[in-house]
Amino acid sequence: MTTGTTDISLINPDTLAKPSGFTHAVCHGDTVHLSGQTALDASGRIVDGDIVDQFRQALSNVLAALGAAGSEPGDLLAVRIYLTDIPGYQARGKEIGAVWKELCGRTYPAMTGVGVTALWQPEALVEIEAVGARRS
Repeated sequence: MTTGTTDISLINPDTLAKPSGFTHAVCHGDTVHLSGQTALDASGRIVDGDIVDQFRQALSNVLAALGAAGSEPGDLLAVRIYLTDIPGYQARGKEIGAVWKELCGRTYPAMTGVGVTALWQPEALVEIEAVGARRS
């Protein structure tokens, strides 16, 4: 899609649940804006499991959108994690950290954790939104 003189690419990988009312990734210049991802599987259902399982799926979804934009986990610039249960997340921090290292390595972008009362899907415990650098 082109808007005025600015090129904007909209990316919706087939491996993610079909979006409705949003785009999984929007590329503009050297930046990839990644929509918030919950623990939806490809069929559009929240995966069974606890906060660690949901974190793994949500992060995998972010990385799938990032990869479809031609970038890699090390290209993440900023990550925002929205949580419905901060104490539960903190209690499982080592396991969640292990998931991060498995999927993204040992490089950490700027990060923010935000406690919220609810997410779009009532059974969602975590949502991850990110910004990445776009590889040329």
